[in-house]
Amino acid sequence: MLIDTHCHINFDRYDDDRADVIKRAHDANVTRIINPSVDINSCQQILDLTQQYDGIYGAIGIHPNSTVNFDETTLAQVKEMAQHPKIVSIGEIGLDYYWDKSPKTAQKKAFEAQLQLASELELPVIIHNREASEDIMPILEEWVKSLPDSLKARPGVLHSFSAPKSIAERALEAGFYLGFTGPITFKKADDLRRIAAEVPLNRILVETDGPFLTPTPYRGKRNEPAYIPYMVDRLAGLKQISVEEMGEATTQNALRLFNLDSSD
Repeated sequence: MLIDTHCHINFDRYDDDRADVIKRAHDANVTRIINPSVDINSCQQILDLTQQYDGIYGAIGIHPNSTVNFDETTLAQVKEMAQHPKIVSIGEIGLDYYWDKSPKTAQKKAFEAQLQLASELELPVIIHNREASEDIMPILEEWVKSLPDSLKARPGVLHSFSAPKSIAERALEAGFYLGFTGPITFKKADDLRRIAAEVPLNRILVETDGPFLTPTPYRGKRNEPAYIPYMVDRLAGLKQISVEEMGEATTQNALRLFNLDSSD
């Protein structure tokens, strides 16, 4: 059993064959998919999908690129939807300084408000970080200091990790997991592989971030959860362990972080 801890299965690129995509995932032993939201509309889509499919779980939150109009009403909507039993995280939230879609002040306001909500609801967070490490890490390091006991060992994951080694070390020190996506398989990703090789086995998650970041050998095509084994295989090689051991470790990590029942 494998778990894709980050796939946007609600996106319209899956509209024509979503059921087939989910079946292919199951055929590849990927039995659970965590679908993070990016805005209020996708929050509702994700809630609907969690009801439609047994193996779909959700994360509710406002992506930094969607925060330009974030306010107390938005936060209240997120809070209400996040209390559904198949919502396992607040996310994806964070900061994005690559795309100029929302002012930094708006991004930070939404980020900090949603971190506080995660603490209140005792849910881990899925962190989006693009070219914003120097602002994200101090916020997260301060946030973890006041977490309830139920979250201290599982505050969240830095999704699709691509930052320098120093950021990986700070994130791990703060208790976070690191998620690895298709780029771990790319020919020129030696720096990322060196970082992944040093991450403790009990802190690694595998993600597709579908429909994006498709791994080799399907790079350039739409990504989907059935490709999770390619990340598992590459990480197993880096850690010099069997594919089976890596798969079991990443599954147990996901179960622990997102407080999932192993028998579901």
